[in-house]
Amino acid sequence: MGSRKIVTVHSYRGGTGKSNLTANLAVCAAEQGKRVAVLDSDLQSPGVHVLFGYREGEIRLTLLDFLWGRAELRETAYDATPRVCPESTGRCYLVPASLTAEAITRVIENGYDIRRLNAHIDQLLTALDLDYLLIDTHPGLNKETLLATAISDVLLIVLRPDEQDYQGTAILKEVAGQLDIPHTFLVVNKVLSRADRDRLRARVQEAFGHEVIGMVPLSEEFAAIESRDLFVRRHPDHEISHTLRGILARWPT
Repeated sequence: MGSRKIVTVHSYRGGTGKSNLTANLAVCAAEQGKRVAVLDSDLQSPGVHVLFGYREGEIRLTLLDFLWGRAELRETAYDATPRVCPESTGRCYLVPASLTAEAITRVIENGYDIRRLNAHIDQLLTALDLDYLLIDTHPGLNKETLLATAISDVLLIVLRPDEQDYQGTAILKEVAGQLDIPHTFLVVNKVLSRADRDRLRARVQEAFGHEVIGMVPLSEEFAAIESRDLFVRRHPDHEISHTLRGILARWPT
């Protein structure tokens, strides 16, 4: 695979802003000339396609079609570059999760074979000539998430400065530690403006034993977009956008 990297973005609880961060990080990478794809493996509550401006009628094949043997993985990848970063020198692709209630219900009831995905990841990396594949996961711990995380070069754990997040992330960190992932980093999201960031960073790093490579401030501007656009496109010079580029700079190359 050479320098290609699989980056799994995960959180123990929902509501951390994980999917929004994943989508915006992908665009930052493409704007820096990288070839990147986002694979939405949150099959129970998909959302990255909304951030990338896709509607149900625009998407014919999804990750579920691959997992259920109806399509090749490459066929489920959409070149989103013209709509999310048309001026970039890189490329940005999306492998969307299923968008229909029927398919989501079937996943909840019957599950899926994540091992099929793991066996074909290298083919997707090669077919799209990717620098990065970002995997947006379903929050929490389940077999599918663990198997997807196990193939990662980088695990990015997103948490909020919240006691429930701390306790859940401690469990996640313990489990992830058994997967032999080369690099694990922490991103603290929705940090209050009045927070002592140095103290918060030190507390989180001491508690979880991994480096905090980004502290993303709580922002009304971010909330005001309501997932209808990508923040780094709307506000390229905002503190959040600079923070996301800083996170990307810390990934191994």
